[in-house]
Amino acid sequence: MMTTLTDDADAALAASPHPWDAAAQAWDSHSPMLGEWLHDVTQALLDATGIGPGSRVLDIAAGAGDQTLDIARRVGPTGHVLATDISPRILALAREKLRRAGLDGVSTRIADAEALGLADAGFDAVVCRMGLMLCRKPSAALAGAWSALQRGGRFGAVVFSAPAGNPYVAIMVSTAMRHAGLAPASSFAPGTLLSLGQPGLMAELLSAAGFTDIHVRAVQAPMQLPSREHYIDFVRSAGLAIMALLAPLPAAAQRDAWQDITHQLGRFTVSAGWQGPHELLLCIATRPDRGSS
Repeated sequence: MMTTLTDDADAALAASPHPWDAAAQAWDSHSPMLGEWLHDVTQALLDATGIGPGSRVLDIAAGAGDQTLDIARRVGPTGHVLATDISPRILALAREKLRRAGLDGVSTRIADAEALGLADAGFDAVVCRMGLMLCRKPSAALAGAWSALQRGGRFGAVVFSAPAGNPYVAIMVSTAMRHAGLAPASSFAPGTLLSLGQPGLMAELLSAAGFTDIHVRAVQAPMQLPSREHYIDFVRSAGLAIMALLAPLPAAAQRDAWQDITHQLGRFTVSAGWQGPHELLLCIATRPDRGSS
């Protein structure tokens, strides 16, 4: 029996603001760009986790609800989707988006991916698109996903691969750190954009969490935009990690940093505009039908 859950995004807005709230509006306004960029890998994610009519699905770190819309349309009126995120405001925007789309089979819940509190909820599928790598303890998030699934249920995640597959992300982070006066850090530091791209790491984490039938494959997902300035506009309003690195700097130093980042990203200019190369990892696994509960 699936646990009954209620919408709580609006009630939590005043009670529990979160740093991600500051970027919520930007994530919402950039949803069309992000949806186009991640369209193919999102469809592959939903296909691989077996999401279809009547499915009960948990969407972890749902953000502004772009992929939640895709899930809700797949499960139809007989299914249900629970969208969770750590930011009350971004979930409120997701709820409004779903309301405008006329999709009633979706509820929301403020939840840290590392502390979902949804054990034995009995979902058919649990997905996390581009959020798991931001967890400082991804093993805790995977344990929560495992416990939220019914036996035989499928888990799917999309994360960035290694720096070599995402060169402009690595360049942007290293440039921001240099301007912030910080020593170079490991690309695989916990909670950072590329933290789960270390070869073999996702398979190890999924296995340690109790999943079986594990498949991790690289997917090419270049981001095509009219210009590098379009991407910089997105990062300056929604890229919380880069924003946080540069925020302590004086205004003039921040301007210099953004100009340098913009210059560095110019190397990815192409005849059709600007193309940021991305390699993502599509990670699929199953909670076993039998074994430990």
